[in-house]
Amino acid sequence: ECCRNAVRISIIQRVQQHEKCVFSFPSISGNDNSEALPESIPSAPGTLPHFMEEPDDAYIIKSNPIVLRCKAMPAMQIFFKCNGEWVHQNEHVSEESMDETTGLKVREVFINVTRQQVEDFHGPEDYWCQCVAWSHLGTSKSRKASVRIAYLRKNFEQDPQGKEVPIEGMIVLHCRPPEGVPAAEVEWLKNEEPIDSNLDENIDTRADHNLIIRQARLSDSGNYTCMAANIVAKRRSMSATVVVYVNGGWSSWTEWSNCNARCGRGWQKRSRTCTNPAPLNGGAFCEGMSVQKITCTSLCPVDGNWEVWSEWSVCSPECEHLRVRECIAPPPRNGGKYCEGLSQESENCTEGLSLLTWQLLFLLSDIETASDIALYSGLGAAVIAVAVLVVGVTLYRRSQSEYGVDVIDSSALTGGFQTFNFKTVRQGNSLLLNSSMQPDLTVSRTYSGPICLQDPLDKELMTESSLFNPLSDIKVKVQSSFMVSLGVTERAEYHGKAHSGTFPHGNNRAFGTIQARNKATYIQNLSSISTTSELKTTAIFGHLGGRLVVPNTGVSLLIPHGAIPEETSWEIYLAITQRESSLQPEGTDVLLGPEVTCGPTDLSVSTPFALTIPHCAEVNSEHWNIHLKKRTQQGKWEEVMSVEEETTSCYCLLDPYACHILLNSFGTYALIGEPISDCAVRQLKVAVFGCLSCNSLDYNLRVYCMDNTPCAFQEVVSDERLQGGQLLEEPKLLHFKGNTFSLQISVLDIPPFLWRIKPFTACQEVPFSRVWCSRQPPLHCAFSLERYTPATTQLSCKICVRQVKGHEQILQIQTSILENEKETITFFAHDDSNFPAQMGPKAFKIPYSIRQRICATFDTPNAKGKDWQMLAQKNSINRNLSYFATQSSPSAVILDLWEARHQHDGDLDSLACALEEIGRTHSKISDITETEIEEPDFNYSRQNGL
Repeated sequence: ECCRNAVRISIIQRVQQHEKCVFSFPSISGNDNSEALPESIPSAPGTLPHFMEEPDDAYIIKSNPIVLRCKAMPAMQIFFKCNGEWVHQNEHVSEESMDETTGLKVREVFINVTRQQVEDFHGPEDYWCQCVAWSHLGTSKSRKASVRIAYLRKNFEQDPQGKEVPIEGMIVLHCRPPEGVPAAEVEWLKNEEPIDSNLDENIDTRADHNLIIRQARLSDSGNYTCMAANIVAKRRSMSATVVVYVNGGWSSWTEWSNCNARCGRGWQKRSRTCTNPAPLNGGAFCEGMSVQKITCTSLCPVDGNWEVWSEWSVCSPECEHLRVRECIAPPPRNGGKYCEGLSQESENCTEGLSLLTWQLLFLLSDIETASDIALYSGLGAAVIAVAVLVVGVTLYRRSQSEYGVDVIDSSALTGGFQTFNFKTVRQGNSLLLNSSMQPDLTVSRTYSGPICLQDPLDKELMTESSLFNPLSDIKVKVQSSFMVSLGVTERAEYHGKAHSGTFPHGNNRAFGTIQARNKATYIQNLSSISTTSELKTTAIFGHLGGRLVVPNTGVSLLIPHGAIPEETSWEIYLAITQRESSLQPEGTDVLLGPEVTCGPTDLSVSTPFALTIPHCAEVNSEHWNIHLKKRTQQGKWEEVMSVEEETTSCYCLLDPYACHILLNSFGTYALIGEPISDCAVRQLKVAVFGCLSCNSLDYNLRVYCMDNTPCAFQEVVSDERLQGGQLLEEPKLLHFKGNTFSLQISVLDIPPFLWRIKPFTACQEVPFSRVWCSRQPPLHCAFSLERYTPATTQLSCKICVRQVKGHEQILQIQTSILENEKETITFFAHDDSNFPAQMGPKAFKIPYSIRQRICATFDTPNAKGKDWQMLAQKNSINRNLSYFATQSSPSAVILDLWEARHQHDGDLDSLACALEEIGRTHSKISDITETEIEEPDFNYSRQNGL
């Protein structure tokens, strides 16, 4: 520092010694801001100072001062002015030279700016300095150079988060670097190696510091780190692990194998593997069956056998006669051997003599022995009599051997000692038997009539008749007590559904059904379901609004804040019409959900309320046209709107399992589906119940096919609870197409020698119209089983429910028939079963103060489109935006719709991410959340990511 000061003083002294003329300059001090011109200027006339170098913006790093420089020509003197005040002349270091081209004087000046000077300045703008140069004509000013203290915070504003994405999916990793001056530059590392987006067109790192991979590849799996750096330091974010997974896919089916039985009934199979592609990195294993088996019948070979010889022919002139036979008793069939031996025989008919010689001898003997005619005639008659007697005895003995009672089929003797092979279907249960004995399928009879079939020869079928609901036009085809004919030539063998994988790759939530490892988590406890008369709920609401829920039905009503006038309370009810609805769809139209009533109907709200109705349609606009209908006061039904219609009267948002409707008036509403093509799918839930009959040896299985809605399931469970029924297996989903094909329900794999199914009930077929357009209680098919002895305490079998040329489901039944051994099974139910009504702030997932800020932010139109329309788009609301435009606060209605859709999960993280992507959230979101500590719902909000 001493050396620097010495250099400065030396330069100043040299400048003063070389001054040839004395000028009058302004007094340079901290308090004098004047800018007077010199009195006399000896330099070249008519020239103003021209800056050859102006001071640049600079950053102070740590405690190191920075140097500002300025160079002008011609210039008699140059001084710096910082923040409007002159810098003392002692702080200037000047150098003077002569330009060789023009001969004009060139002057260069330096000053130091320290960190302390910048920190002590408290002006409305950054610390700044500029140069002022003098010539004989006047002064010139340079640009202003700002001086800032450089820094870089340690913590990133947003670290990248790990993701699991399917192959060819899009990957977006967000990174917001720490605050710093100058702003930090961002670089991405993959497995500690820099990423160069110029070398890979699939990667983009230019979008606001984010890393975007357009189509994920397996090679994109790895650990990603965001690097931020400026002139002060470098910072590393937390590493984010990206996993690109591949869901398994089935290979093509192999060819059908040969029938395993050379003769008679057998089976053939084909297989496929989950290798197209094979699951990788936690991808889901293939769903469905890997092996299919069908029954086959190989025709048994029949060897040919000769029929009896024909009579000898007339003796020919060559003294020979012939006889023939054919290989037709039976003829060879199916590769059987042809008869061995000759088909014709010939022999001499005159014992070696010619015909003429024989005739001569006969004439001679006739003449010579005429006297012996009587003797030979008597002898011949005796011979004939003996021959007839022998033939008669032979025929009698043969007839006795064919029809006698002492001859028994050998199979009847050996049947009692025939061996069987058994296999266990479920681990830990040795009672599920699969006999290897092939059934007799030579007799087949077809019966038409109701399900409750009764054989007059079997009096036992008369018991439990009250458990059957007779249905018309049902055909049952039974071939034997062991095998059920489903009207097709093949029957598939199914394997259990594999675990979906390590990572959650989607959300396909269905009402009342949950994927789980333990059966105890998904089967309904019958005592937890409300009775038929309880499908109605009532509560009193005020200005703060709230939520009304019919437990275990999926039906709910959301009343927003402010919908009811202040200092007013309304008693609002929500009810479901059970049994047969008053709405009668026309043609092939289908009632897709329950008939829901909310009221009182004479009240109207100032802002729309949200009504949620579950439905059973597989949502696809190409296959369904779904309408919302309302019942008038006269009892007639009128159409309110189509779900895809653009209207400002109400709004329908169709989710996979429910429809959320924004309405302004109470009433009775229902959803009607009009199938557009045969591919329209109505989702049915298949459930199996069982209970003992009055006869301790009888057991009844009841199979229900109902709409895949919670209220339909609750209705069935309520009825079964009254009958003492027990849910035996997790209900499964059946996709029933509108292709006019019937539904078949059958019982398979009944353990032989332990159970038998009563005649004519093993397979039941329901017409398409009964399933598709049913306006009656849920479809109910009953099967009657009987155990041979009371010692049999376990039942294992399969229930096959399939639509001809459609979807099929297999339910594996394994249960104990003893009351004290029945396992206690529970079924998953939503938390709303315990809270049918919630009033005030507790009914909403979004705290009211944060909701107000969101509305204030997005209700204001924005030229860049970052307003409520962007909010709707980020929440998957892309149609009928004109409805929201008519509302006084579009953002508030959008948030009400969000509350209705997320009443069970309260996924505030998704809403927070949507707001962040729009870029309109408050820069100090942490400050906003801290102000909510006094509010009752703040802790819940922070836990959910908002």
